[in-house]
Amino acid sequence: MKITSPAQLAIYLKDRRKQQKQAQSTVAERVGLRQDTVSKFENSPDKSQIDTLFKILSSLNMELHLEPREAKKSE
Repeated sequence: MKITSPAQLAIYLKDRRKQQKQAQSTVAERVGLRQDTVSKFENSPDKSQIDTLFKILSSLNMELHLEPREAKKSE
């Protein structure tokens, strides 16, 4: 999945959390966060800290992969 904004990332992770039938409090507790921190990330990701993202990813058993954008070829 191509994600290009904090909002898209938050929506995706919220959907994954719900697919796994996990409450915000469960995700938070597993990695030492508070439930309101997970809620803030899901609702205002642009104001969240990067370590919060990685803790949520860890709790959901996910990892982040980055790759360069493909260069557009001139015709």
